[in-house]
Amino acid sequence: MSSGWYKPQGSLAHADGPMSITAEEAGWTYSGLTVIDRDCSIDLGDREAVILPLSARDLTLTVTAGDGETAYSLTGREGVFAAVSDWVYAGRGSRLDFAGVNGEVAILTAKARADYPSTYTAAADVPVEVRGGGRATRQVTNIATPDSFTAADRICVCEVITPGGNWSSWPPHRHDGIGDCPTTNEEIYYFRIGKQDSLHGDPEGTGLFRVYTVDESIDETVTIWDGDTYLVPQGYHGPTAAAPDYPMYFLNVLAGPGDDRTMAFCDDPNHHWIRGTWTDTDPRLPMTSAEGRIR
Repeated sequence: MSSGWYKPQGSLAHADGPMSITAEEAGWTYSGLTVIDRDCSIDLGDREAVILPLSARDLTLTVTAGDGETAYSLTGREGVFAAVSDWVYAGRGSRLDFAGVNGEVAILTAKARADYPSTYTAAADVPVEVRGGGRATRQVTNIATPDSFTAADRICVCEVITPGGNWSSWPPHRHDGIGDCPTTNEEIYYFRIGKQDSLHGDPEGTGLFRVYTVDESIDETVTIWDGDTYLVPQGYHGPTAAAPDYPMYFLNVLAGPGDDRTMAFCDDPNHHWIRGTWTDTDPRLPMTSAEGRIR
């Protein structure tokens, strides 16, 4: 049975860019994501946001909120495989005005209960880690995770780079609050698939992504193309598999009803043992840093 959670490139296009989906449009409560590629304005309403350049450089973001108006100059990057980017947090009730946009910029959102001030984070201050092992090694860039950024209400944001031929989201895990899994988070995946040493996505890029639910009502493995989106309201997800010579990038936003921000998860018990087998990491990682492409 198809879940309807897979959104191919182009299906979420909007007037200001390649994709946009609100929590209401997704059929859930908390997480949303918009990607723009031109100058525009966005009113956040009851949402908080992380604003992250994907393939745009030298743009200006003006955040207008109850505490006044602040203009931020974002250095950005040429593409998601080119470097780690600087970014801005904006609290609920803010208005975002973009100028000088010359590529993709992501606005990741979560319905918020509390007000936090807008904050700029330099690329050099974004933690990068190599996670997993063997052919399940990947780079995790911790944009606004509970440990890397505390001045937010619900939103959690990270990006993952998987070299060609590797798997991420492995072992499969879930955070749906069903049964014995205590954490509930709605999650969005936005994919860019590169080709060999490309700095951003390539239209020939392809990979695979699997999601299956506890009650076995959904079990689907979809072909992922550059620019696709996948919504994960429940179920185990993984692997995300990058085809050889086609590195995979995905951007995640997570949010849920819990009192505390968390990215905790529950492994599929049939595959949890795999974590104990990792003895080495892929030498191709990390791939990027604030200074640019490493490998």
